[in-house]
Amino acid sequence: MPNNYFKFKQFTVWHDKCAMKVGTDGVLIGAWVNLNNAKRVLDVGAGTGLIALMTAQRCDAEIVGIEIDENASIQAKENVSSSPWANRIAIENIDYNDYTSNELFDVIISNPPFFENSLKSNQANRNMARHDISLSFEQLIAKSSALLDNQGEFSIIIPIEMSEKVKMIASHYQLLPCRELDIYPRKELKPKRCIITFSHTNKQYVKEKIVIEIERHVYTAEYIDLTKEFFLKM
Repeated sequence: MPNNYFKFKQFTVWHDKCAMKVGTDGVLIGAWVNLNNAKRVLDVGAGTGLIALMTAQRCDAEIVGIEIDENASIQAKENVSSSPWANRIAIENIDYNDYTSNELFDVIISNPPFFENSLKSNQANRNMARHDISLSFEQLIAKSSALLDNQGEFSIIIPIEMSEKVKMIASHYQLLPCRELDIYPRKELKPKRCIITFSHTNKQYVKEKIVIEIERHVYTAEYIDLTKEFFLKM
């Protein structure tokens, strides 16, 4: 039986109340996203609070996590309150479409619901977490563009087959890709995910890749190097 929590080096994430558990996607974007000089960070679709907590460990920014599901937001608040950074992370139970802020953000991060055309389950909260029912790519990108500082960066992790669609939508909202990471489960397999970082400013585009495993539960040196500050056994 799987644990109801995931223990990291500096914090613990309980996920028994959340439809979507701690997973590789969240860890990857939380570890990879650029936080240099970050002062205000927005985590869209906070879930358990994992990315917000990883962000707090990596920098001194003030962090806001937006989560539409009430149970997930309650659990995220509990995870945050028991962490060393409770005074810097605020979790809000609100639809991102309805969220407003008097200040712009210099970093926006999202591990969004992206299984647009896959078979939906009979669990409403799981559907909301996994599908773009309540927040489409268009809505996510439009809202993030409006809340992003001119020099800021918006990062999103998606299935790699959706990368061109997302770039096309982003271009309509004056967001240009500046950094991209293709994620390979193993060297011999095709990439399944990618993380794309966008900015309003035209920056030098950097394309990277990472391979997660050599074989089952045997991780590559590059994956270990990226995540070693978080995982207990890395």
